[in-house]
Amino acid sequence: MTSQILPITNNQTPNAHSSPSSSASTITMLLKYDHEENPSTTLLHSSSSKNNHIMSIKPLLSRSSSFNSSINNNHSIVAVPKFFQKTRRRVASEDSLPYVSNRSSSHGSSFGNDVRHVASETFLLTRLGLKMLTYLGVGYRWITRFLALGCYSLLLLPGFIQVGYHYFFSREIRRSIVYGDKPRNRLDLFLPKNSDGPKPVVAFITGGAWIIGYKAWGSLLGQQLSERDIIVACIDYRNFPQATISDMIDDASQGISFVCNNIAEYGGDPNRIYIMGQSAGAHIAACTILEQAIKEAGEGETTWSLSQIKAYFGLSGGYNLFNLIDHFHSRGLYRSIFLSIMEGEESIRRFSPEVMVQDSNIGNAVSLIPPTVLFHGTGDYSIPSDQSKSFAETLKRLGVKAESILYEGKTHTDVFLQDPMRGGKDDMFDDLVAYIHAGDPEALSRDATAPPRRRLVPEFMLKLAHSVSPF
Repeated sequence: MTSQILPITNNQTPNAHSSPSSSASTITMLLKYDHEENPSTTLLHSSSSKNNHIMSIKPLLSRSSSFNSSINNNHSIVAVPKFFQKTRRRVASEDSLPYVSNRSSSHGSSFGNDVRHVASETFLLTRLGLKMLTYLGVGYRWITRFLALGCYSLLLLPGFIQVGYHYFFSREIRRSIVYGDKPRNRLDLFLPKNSDGPKPVVAFITGGAWIIGYKAWGSLLGQQLSERDIIVACIDYRNFPQATISDMIDDASQGISFVCNNIAEYGGDPNRIYIMGQSAGAHIAACTILEQAIKEAGEGETTWSLSQIKAYFGLSGGYNLFNLIDHFHSRGLYRSIFLSIMEGEESIRRFSPEVMVQDSNIGNAVSLIPPTVLFHGTGDYSIPSDQSKSFAETLKRLGVKAESILYEGKTHTDVFLQDPMRGGKDDMFDDLVAYIHAGDPEALSRDATAPPRRRLVPEFMLKLAHSVSPF
């Protein structure tokens, strides 16, 4: 909303103690009130004298303890860049851990708050899309792909609307729980409707080419897994250019740490936690697990333990970056940008999990890697399925329990979007749930009698989306 500037005029008359030169002057004050999330009032003080200045008046009660504007000792004008206004964060939110003790209070949020939340999320998603185009370059190739993306999104719009409505208005979702002190250190929790006993938990890291990753991308998976009595934590993380790969790994690790240490407060079982990542998120998750294993093997300081992780699920991920640089370049994620994300060519080895696990110097760390299951479609041309197949074989050769499951003809988005929106039977989803509920006969029995998932998008639209998908 546009800021309001209110003029306030005050005619001052010199008092008896004023000097002769202190004649009456008219002082005009412009009071500027900003209708932002953290409002501040600015007093623009203008007079006929030469001591014009601008003073910033803070609100009596700030909504954000993490954002502070500053004024120097001489009261000179200090401009607060708009960038910092956009990245300011609240230390606590209504959905954060202390608030969960009274779950019913979160249910009483007003419709107006929900609408504002929808508007802010929509703005963020639009900005992420434009940012991706900016960094990938807008040439003929990207114009055609952008048009294909528009058609693809339009065809799946009926499903997106239903998933979005559930995401913003469901009482079983705790949105934007703060897990760290960095920008975008938030996660969404998808909770089952019943609360009878501790639930298995999936800590999910979304994809997005390391540039447009966002926690809401996991909404459909979170919704469907929660219907099978599984808690899902969708972890957000900083993207490029705000951060590089090591920052993304730090965020993911901190998010997983929050889940491991606090999920019992939400009805989760801290000893049945699974880590899952999709696309770029699968790569980040694999790097996070390996880094954690190295820390634990070297007796480094840690805030969570791989002993709590039952398994790692990688969906359509890339694990050997040496074999992906040229492939990504040919598809528009240009070499210079990708190397910037990965902190230079000299760091490619460090952030290639398949290469790193073969280093004899970290043999003890490799033995700590949890059982690994890698899902991939053979028709994936964004990240070839050989990436999952090769990584699983390498892990097995090193003594890690690992396997790859390939889905014939499935593309990068088939296994994550089109198939779940189709409803009914979904091989990848069924395999995932079977792994999570293995060893729990009661849960497996409920899965066998669970009603089929409902269709979100007509079949002809799904087939068209498959044919025009730019991924």
